[in-house]
Amino acid sequence: MNHEELELLMLKHAENISSQKSLAKEIGFSVGKINYVLNALIDKGLIKSENFMTSDNKRKYTYLLTDKGIKEKMTLTKKFIVRKKAEYEELQLELEADKVKWGGKLNE
Repeated sequence: MNHEELELLMLKHAENISSQKSLAKEIGFSVGKINYVLNALIDKGLIKSENFMTSDNKRKYTYLLTDKGIKEKMTLTKKFIVRKKAEYEELQLELEADKVKWGGKLNE
């Protein structure tokens, strides 16, 4: 997974983050990496974080996408779709070439 894909994943999950630890476990990255990327997204102005001052748990935060974050999420999603479509088309061409190479005897 490249950095843009990780940012997209974080932007997609931003408003549902109950804790960095649970997000790290859910998407398979270390808490340190999640913290690093999340802080980078906050620094870029894509995510806003707020803690619950009235909560008993003062370490609890909520994360919200900013308008800029929503636009970036859309941009990254479009890039992701274009990249995956190109990969799919390349695989289709390879499959067709293999079929010709093997005389159409490949299982479909």
